[in-house]
Amino acid sequence: MSRVGAAYAKRAGEYIDALGFIEATAEQDRELIGEWAEDVPGLILDVGCGPGHWTAWLHQRGHDIEGIDPVPAFIDHATATYPNVPFRVGQAEHLHVADASLGGILAWYSLIHTDPARVPAVLGALARALTPDGSLALGFFDGPVVAAFDHAVTTAYVWTIDALAQAVEEAGFTVTARYTRTDPGARPHGAIIARRTRSGSD
Repeated sequence: MSRVGAAYAKRAGEYIDALGFIEATAEQDRELIGEWAEDVPGLILDVGCGPGHWTAWLHQRGHDIEGIDPVPAFIDHATATYPNVPFRVGQAEHLHVADASLGGILAWYSLIHTDPARVPAVLGALARALTPDGSLALGFFDGPVVAAFDHAVTTAYVWTIDALAQAVEEAGFTVTARYTRTDPGARPHGAIIARRTRSGSD
């Protein structure tokens, strides 16, 4: 298991208790992701699904979706809690799906622990997995500069929305929407919605 996966595995129970249910998410995020998913044709992959609450929520809304996460404890919890929803161990760098096979990818705070130097390659892998015009919903920590910080679990990174949008575009997407906000008591939040326009390897 990776360093990040091992760090989350040690605190999986604590994470599930604190954040592993849809009611713990922001209403604005539910509105955004719900609207995004309505426009996704075909299978959605929830990359870094954690305890599976977003995956299950979208499944309950009628979407064809699968959740993957590198932490077996999260997948065990998700499978037991949402037995009608497909989950498996996996990660953004190794999706184990055919190229151009997904209608959408939800990567909600899934890349926050990825070193910025590696993010372009990960985004390229996501692009290759999407059908032409497939869609990406990306959530992240927003900040004035791209920088590391001491996340409660393990080192994470904030991105400026301009820098991450540029990386998304260079990976083979067209950014169609971008959002930032700061909720009381929380780090600034960012979100990018993008549509695949070509393979990240083109």
